[in-house]
Amino acid sequence: MTIKIHSIDISTSLPLPYAEDGIRAGFPNPAQDYMELAIDLNKELIRHPSSTFYGRVIGDSMKDEGIEEGDILVIDKSLELMNDDLAVVLVDGEFTVKRVQIEEDAVYLVPSNPDYPVIKVTEDNEFQVWGIVTYTIKNNRRRK
Repeated sequence: MTIKIHSIDISTSLPLPYAEDGIRAGFPNPAQDYMELAIDLNKELIRHPSSTFYGRVIGDSMKDEGIEEGDILVIDKSLELMNDDLAVVLVDGEFTVKRVQIEEDAVYLVPSNPDYPVIKVTEDNEFQVWGIVTYTIKNNRRRK
């Protein structure tokens, strides 16, 4: 799985109606007559504008985690890597997104698709944590 990296533009604002009472995933709730509040996704999803980027997913190595080709990742470069973070890393000159498992003697890049192997990062690899994935934006109306 690779990532196409894009810079963000937070100079714009697009407040959209916001269902403050939430959207039930269980039994239906009477619909609100109107929505008074608005939410701006730039402000909601981006905490550190100068160090945040978008990345479009290419490939299917994280499909079992619900990350699919075409999804957009919000990537924050200012966050410090913690064990089990979903991170965009640079391995031997290529970007990839994986769960990062930190062991005492090694770092492992773990895919969420059994068709892909776990990658053990060794001193022979060029390796850099590029950023931490904070959100995944996906199109839920995909054609099959």
